[in-house]
Amino acid sequence: MNEVDFLLWVKGPAFSIALFIFVAGLVLRLFEILSLGRKVNYAVPKGDPMQGGLREIFRRFWTDKATFQRSMLTIVAGYVFHIGLFVVIFLLAAHVEVFKSVLGFGWPNLSTPVVDAFAVVTMIALVVVLIHRLQHPVKRFLSTPGDYVVWAVTFIPLLTGYMAYHHLLLSPSLMLGLHILSVEVLLIVFPFTKLMHTFTVFLSRWYNGASMGLRGVKS
Repeated sequence: MNEVDFLLWVKGPAFSIALFIFVAGLVLRLFEILSLGRKVNYAVPKGDPMQGGLREIFRRFWTDKATFQRSMLTIVAGYVFHIGLFVVIFLLAAHVEVFKSVLGFGWPNLSTPVVDAFAVVTMIALVVVLIHRLQHPVKRFLSTPGDYVVWAVTFIPLLTGYMAYHHLLLSPSLMLGLHILSVEVLLIVFPFTKLMHTFTVFLSRWYNGASMGLRGVKS
């Protein structure tokens, strides 16, 4: 298989397979979570669960002062790479075109140099997070192999995308193929790793907030 055949394969059959596994896995995991249900609460409601759930979703985007001072590096780096990932994934012109081909619609994009800068900052933040995890005795002890897999499958698409755009190391077509392949690996493992928190974080926040809202307690 030459470079052209490899690029066509990752753009065609491999992408279709990865997308199918991603969607099927996502549906399966969400079904598992939602099918757990919740016990019927016979207590008289003292508040609005919907309001409590929505309040908790947005409240948790902000960190209290004590927690921020205690874990400043983790919090700042976390915000940086999450925002950076969002910009790179959803606002790069080439990526918008991919979403358009899959979903049937697109949206405005940022200029490539701007997204490129976000990619660099995001990679730096991810490296900082990894080094901190390795150096922090408690975090290192609590880390599992899956945590490092999640880091790798998140970092490698950024790195290969950056290298493909700047024509580094390998030929542009081969590096682009490796970039697309790394994204497909990310899609495949996504539903079965902690990356799933991208979706479940909002469900868990709403559930906790709704439970407290039902009891009339502000989270």
